[in-house]
Amino acid sequence: MTAGKAPDELAIAKEQGYFSIGRAAEISGVTPKMIRHYESLELIPKAHRTLGDYRVYTQSDIHVLRFIRRARDLGFSMAEISDLLSLWRNQRRASKEVKRLALKHIAELDTKIQELQSLRAALSELAAHCRGDTRPDCPILDDLGRISASE
Repeated sequence: MTAGKAPDELAIAKEQGYFSIGRAAEISGVTPKMIRHYESLELIPKAHRTLGDYRVYTQSDIHVLRFIRRARDLGFSMAEISDLLSLWRNQRRASKEVKRLALKHIAELDTKIQELQSLRAALSELAAHCRGDTRPDCPILDDLGRISASE
């Protein structure tokens, strides 16, 4: 391939409504690495390619990337996102399936929140009993160094 041909190809692709992976990443808020990852997971279709083998994306692809990014922001797993994408693409879907997935995720988040609150309370209790002075004794380290009964 001659030097200068690739930029011409990308310019032509841009004129035809395609976006380079860098531009798609910028518009969607998803990194190029994650775009390639989502493509490998088949969450988005295989990218169109220029003759120089550059990936190019459509506005529709960017819309899907934004959907994925928002679902990730809400904490959905890749498997759940795949299910949500299938439901989103299916105009004949039942909204009860979408709600079921959302409620299941909320329950999982509630469990994680309770676990984190319990961890926070335990650590707060340990920190409250640590003098935080120049002496070496420290109840936090003592607790971490204890062998649990389950070991």
